[in-house]
Amino acid sequence: MDIPSWLETVVLAAGIGQLGIVVGSLKIPSVLGWKQDLASLRPLTRQVFWTYAGYIWATNLSFALVSILAPGSLVDGSALAASVTGFIAIYWGARVVIQFTWFDRNEAPEGAIYRFAEFILVSLFIFFTVAYAYAAILNIWGTPA
Repeated sequence: MDIPSWLETVVLAAGIGQLGIVVGSLKIPSVLGWKQDLASLRPLTRQVFWTYAGYIWATNLSFALVSILAPGSLVDGSALAASVTGFIAIYWGARVVIQFTWFDRNEAPEGAIYRFAEFILVSLFIFFTVAYAYAAILNIWGTPA
């Protein structure tokens, strides 16, 4: 399989970016006031919310770790590499679509720092989508001769 050597570096960079999101996302509950907002929910609904948040966080951490610890395995042209990079691309692509079609930003925090943070986040989401989609395509078909 003829996959460019630089793609492993791109996957590694995506892993580092995802790790940054994992670490930064630990501040989201306090920045968005989740404790106050969730206090009015029934206990089961609140528990389900935190469970979903935990699964998303763990998924992002898993994507980061596999990309940092085994970037070569994600671009080796195997069916597993194609499946995993394809899944990660779909995951982040869905996140980009949700960002622009579903989120109501009317109550988002205001200020330059929050606009900058959102710009960085969305840019990373797009980078992850493109990087893993490209890796998936090359894992499936290889590079043109």
